[in-house]
Amino acid sequence: MKFVTKIKIVDSIMGSGKTSAAINKMNNANKDENFIFITPYLNEVECIKKSIKTKQFYEPKVKKKGDKTQYKFESFHELLSQNKNIIATHNLFKNANDETKELILAGNYTLILDEVMEVVEQLQVKKHDLTTLFDSNLIYVENGLVKWNEEKKDYETRYDDIRDMALNNNLMYFKDNILIWNFPADVFQLFKEVYILTYMFDAQIQKYYYDVNNIKYQKYNSAYIDGQYRFTDHNTIYEKSFKEELRNRINIYEGNLNTIGQLEYSLSSNWYKNKSSYTIKKVKNNVFNYFNNIVKSSSDEAMWTTYSDHKNRIKGNGYTKGFVSCNARATNETKHKKHLAYTINRYVNTVLFNYFKEKYSITIDQDAFALSELVQWVWRSVIRDGEEITLYIPSLRMRKLLMNWLDT
Repeated sequence: MKFVTKIKIVDSIMGSGKTSAAINKMNNANKDENFIFITPYLNEVECIKKSIKTKQFYEPKVKKKGDKTQYKFESFHELLSQNKNIIATHNLFKNANDETKELILAGNYTLILDEVMEVVEQLQVKKHDLTTLFDSNLIYVENGLVKWNEEKKDYETRYDDIRDMALNNNLMYFKDNILIWNFPADVFQLFKEVYILTYMFDAQIQKYYYDVNNIKYQKYNSAYIDGQYRFTDHNTIYEKSFKEELRNRINIYEGNLNTIGQLEYSLSSNWYKNKSSYTIKKVKNNVFNYFNNIVKSSSDEAMWTTYSDHKNRIKGNGYTKGFVSCNARATNETKHKKHLAYTINRYVNTVLFNYFKEKYSITIDQDAFALSELVQWVWRSVIRDGEEITLYIPSLRMRKLLMNWLDT
């Protein structure tokens, strides 16, 4: 049995009260309503737990049970079996398997997913490891799915993670040498209701994943109604007034430090991989100059990003500790940051782009994706509290995307 699940995409701009509306929904729910709240970051778990006054929420934990260790995912299953209200992270929830599905269905749960998940990912598997898996008859391919040899499912190998994904029917074989992991789509059909709190959903990979898996959803907003934030299916004019006010608080740098990003693919991931140390040093010098000479930022107020593989090539005196991952979402830890440097030109992973295009004839909107990532990253700063920020975006493409968004 499956519910005719109501999937509600709460697609509201940052600061419109999505999390507050979710907390109010849980606080106002009947006693017999069970919730699973999934958040991107472990450090947000305690904050959410404290905000929910009418229900007790439990967090999966590693703990000792006699001589054995119960790990977080096993603890998650135990809590599900006890019909507890649960708060956990994206990373834990991504492990969902057949047992998880049965327990969710039996528990009559509502899911609140804070921000979209990474529901489709390229696995980083070395070519010789893949060859070993095939040559050892551990895996084979059937209808595009990677299958694990059932006769060898109890073998302990260093490929246990791949075994578990294959046994869960989560692995696709793409272009004869790439493994693509998919979150099991039917999990979303096992809840009584699903709320996904995000912004610009149509630009997210999860939207395309819903399309290819024929998962239907409705768009919702969050709004301040009768003295508290609530979810609503009515459109609001909040975004227009918000952007008008936001334009006055973002001071975008225009000057010679932008010459490094004039071309369409300048500062993209491949650009960083292919450029010499001299060119990358130029980016580093620009970031150093911006923070230390142009905006004269203190170390505590500086916030910057680049691709994680190149972080050590860009870091420098006065700003190193202000690094924030370019895919950061739903965290308040950096809301005191005033001076920002966004040194990348964001594109969807090439393999995933081709995977959707070649397998499903779906073309991902690269500009919409890039803009959504940039806007979410900027919102990690002090701007969320109504203060002004300075922003260095050397990529001409990214700068134009942001300025056009603010003006439309």
